[in-house]
Amino acid sequence: MGGPVVLGIESSCDETGAGIVRNGKLLAHVVASSMDEHARFGGVVPEIAARAHLQSFTPVVRQALDQAGLRLGQIDAVAVTTGPGLSGALQVGLAGAKSLAYAAGVPLYGVHHLAGHVAADTLEHGPLPTPCVVLIVSGGHTSLLLVRDLVREPILHLGDTLDDAAGECFDKVARILGLPYPGGPAIDRAARDGDPRAVHFPRPLTRGGDDPYAFSFSGLKTAAARWVEKHRLRGIDVPVADGAAALQEAVADVLSRKALAACKAYDVKTLIVVGGVAANSRVRALTEQRCAAAGVELRVPPMTLCTDNGAMIAAVGDLLVRSGAEPAPLDVSTDPSAPLKYASLTPLPAQLARAA
Repeated sequence: MGGPVVLGIESSCDETGAGIVRNGKLLAHVVASSMDEHARFGGVVPEIAARAHLQSFTPVVRQALDQAGLRLGQIDAVAVTTGPGLSGALQVGLAGAKSLAYAAGVPLYGVHHLAGHVAADTLEHGPLPTPCVVLIVSGGHTSLLLVRDLVREPILHLGDTLDDAAGECFDKVARILGLPYPGGPAIDRAARDGDPRAVHFPRPLTRGGDDPYAFSFSGLKTAAARWVEKHRLRGIDVPVADGAAALQEAVADVLSRKALAACKAYDVKTLIVVGGVAANSRVRALTEQRCAAAGVELRVPPMTLCTDNGAMIAAVGDLLVRSGAEPAPLDVSTDPSAPLKYASLTPLPAQLARAA
């Protein structure tokens, strides 16, 4: 199959990822995680993450090229996450990507990390429907988006988290419950033996008059902490499984309720759920149930493409190359707090024309 071959690099947090995509088809997907090195600290330590990226970058890229049966000289473009993320981690990935692009004599594309999560779904299910509602749920982000053309048009934010993201809530409550880091998978495992109705945790921002698409999980985290504290003050064992199941139910309820409300309000027939928390079993099941009842198609990438990876960045790069987007200059820099408006963090020709 012809078409440009795009190498994608992801290093925004604690995963070093390299992926290779051609014409929407995934050719290689390799990830090295430094999660175990952070686990004893209960969260990601930026300096440890940056050092881990330095150690993993070359082996991961080599493995991706081997997996695809390609040499660096057969790559037509390099795409890299330039934001948002941890500053040092992003700089390692960008420096490596610049070196590869320069050595291969190919264009470099700066990609928004969250656009990568959206594009991950195309590697499994094909082109995005136009329009579609996208729910991004991860450790650092919870956003509800209206997407028309991912690489040619601005992305409309319907709502974002006002404080803690869903994944952050899982991590913090898991620590309170005595569960290991990362909290999301630990909560999911513990919840299997629990009763989600045993505790009624609040559903933040779901009352009349609240912003229908905004999220807030800080209050839910506090409610869970107080519930645990009450048990401990009374000298009673904390029913961890019930707490995990009830917390997971509250998060899944809020996420799916708001996402389906957006689909109805904008008359959209496809909901795409992406990001690390999309791997949560209850979030998937409840969203699937509610989508089926509402006649909305649900698309969720495979588990391996939900967490951070280079394949999703290559997928955006592939779309950018095929759309005729302007590459980034080799002096492009990172933007650790980049807002999501365009998939590319380099202006597209249409944007440049409007600016002129």
